[in-house]
Amino acid sequence: MELRHLRYFVVTCEAGTVSRAAELLHITQPSLSRQLRQLEDELGAELFDRTGRRMTPSRVGRALLGNARDVLERAAALKTAATFHAHGRIDRLTIGAPTVTLTDVVAPFIATLAPEDPTIDVLGADGLSAVETLARGADLAIATAAPRAPYRSRRLAVLPVWAYVPERHPWSGRGSVPLAEVLEEQVIVLPPAFTARQSLDAALLELGTTYARVIEAANGTVAQAHAAAGRGVALVSDDPRFGLVPLRVRTGERRLEIKLTAAWDSRHEAAATLEVFAERLSEFVGERYG
Repeated sequence: MELRHLRYFVVTCEAGTVSRAAELLHITQPSLSRQLRQLEDELGAELFDRTGRRMTPSRVGRALLGNARDVLERAAALKTAATFHAHGRIDRLTIGAPTVTLTDVVAPFIATLAPEDPTIDVLGADGLSAVETLARGADLAIATAAPRAPYRSRRLAVLPVWAYVPERHPWSGRGSVPLAEVLEEQVIVLPPAFTARQSLDAALLELGTTYARVIEAANGTVAQAHAAAGRGVALVSDDPRFGLVPLRVRTGERRLEIKLTAAWDSRHEAAATLEVFAERLSEFVGERYG
């Protein structure tokens, strides 16, 4: 048994199909299928229920999935610790964050790093807490709430949820708009795992109301594309695209916002380095968004 076999098992469980897992792992489907069978032979158990193209974890597979993730996390921690103790620094650093944050915050931050800085990997973490993101293998997690000890955190920013409209829209010169007025229009929202949608749903719950007409888009770019086509008002936290005009959304005296926090495990071998990176990321976000 090798670590790669466990990684293939975990990724296939998460992907749901061999074709998608092979794509994520950058190997061929026959090779992946063969090595999954090798792992099953070694363990003496069927790890998947194979139905057509679907690969659903079997009862045994579900029972062993947590163990496999734990082994991979410990192996990654061992490698990080060895590198840190050998060189006094961390060579690779994984930042886990929601998709929008990876696109609009993390990727631009990576572009500012120097060659001597750690190489940054990213991990999509839509709908996950900071602790869950760290458990998935991130060294630094960006989420909307700070975790408790032994984790440490640093506030990054309070970012607005925008109402995006075309320049020709009657609201385009207003600067802000009440959420109650937005709800009179057809609204374009993101899936529930996105932080902008969660902030919006919380505001609706507080107001005791809901959507009248709604389109759910796969991501912020698609939502803005629908808004640019005149299909409604896009409620997202993404940076503007397609020439749209951003409006702040008011809910009473407050504005619709997302609080971003960077978190890390204080027991991490490179905890001091992670804290420095959290501070640098906070400064970058402040300069970028004010």
